[in-house]
Amino acid sequence: MLVSVLAVLVLVVVGILVWANTVMAGERPASLAAWRNPSIVITPTEHSIVMTPSAEPSGVGLVYIPGARVDPYAYMQVLSGVVERTGATVVITKPTLNLAFFDARPLSTFTADAPSVDSWFIGGHSLGGVRACQLAESDDVTGLILFASYCATDLAATDLSTLSISGSNDGLSTPEKIRAASGLLPADAVFTEIPGANHASFGNYGVQPGDGEATITSDEARDAITDALAGILE
Repeated sequence: MLVSVLAVLVLVVVGILVWANTVMAGERPASLAAWRNPSIVITPTEHSIVMTPSAEPSGVGLVYIPGARVDPYAYMQVLSGVVERTGATVVITKPTLNLAFFDARPLSTFTADAPSVDSWFIGGHSLGGVRACQLAESDDVTGLILFASYCATDLAATDLSTLSISGSNDGLSTPEKIRAASGLLPADAVFTEIPGANHASFGNYGVQPGDGEATITSDEARDAITDALAGILE
């Protein structure tokens, strides 16, 4: 009996590990566009991807937490626009088991990768944004940025500079879900909905099950996301 129980447990653990490590891979052309951008320097580390401007950095940084089982490199091209435009530094985390909720490392693990940053924002896509909400009250965090995401943590009483960027065609973090959770954010939080964007418009990793259909291109979504980010990071 004990052997059977152990065998089932082993199968469950192996199944979870296989599932967690089956990621939605980043699209090669988008990744190459980011790598080849002369205005940006990309430095991978064991636990993050650091994107800094080739010119003088602004001193503002964003720790960005990927969505569940999405390749961290899938976000480089989308986020490269704000690095190029504003001089902000972006640190994309590489979550444990590709799931932000399994990542128990402190925020300082990632902020230490960009010691020249004076003012830190934290944000993330989908479930990565939910995790960002949990870390937003860290002492060195200035603001919170949600990408197709919403909080399960009550931050309404904080003074965090807060931006929520979402897509009108998102089938996962739907506009209705974004509105329903809005009361958990500070009263002066800014909400920007991108017409025609869906859940996968916030990265370059292809179609995501359960999502709505995007009616704008990846480049159009990137430009709209850059415009929204420039307003808070500039």
